[in-house]
Amino acid sequence: MANIKSAKKRILVSEKRAAKNKSVRSRVKTAIKKVDAAIEANDKAAAEIALKAAVSELDKATKKGVYHKNTTARKVSRLTIAVNKLA
Repeated sequence: MANIKSAKKRILVSEKRAAKNKSVRSRVKTAIKKVDAAIEANDKAAAEIALKAAVSELDKATKKGVYHKNTTARKVSRLTIAVNKLA
């Protein structure tokens, strides 16, 4: 454990931020898994609904600084292409 007061505070703050970021990442991963499951089931309607929710979660995560904007753009692009391939 750190001896200096500011170092102790940094440890507490970083633990709190890590927990919050982990929660946000978990929500994003769950949303992406729902899209993937709909694609696997070949259900375009469900995939489009899940895609909309996933994009929303990704945008929120980006806004909170959990993901870089280019990472979000890449993930959204790949998901959209996968959903659009369904016929």
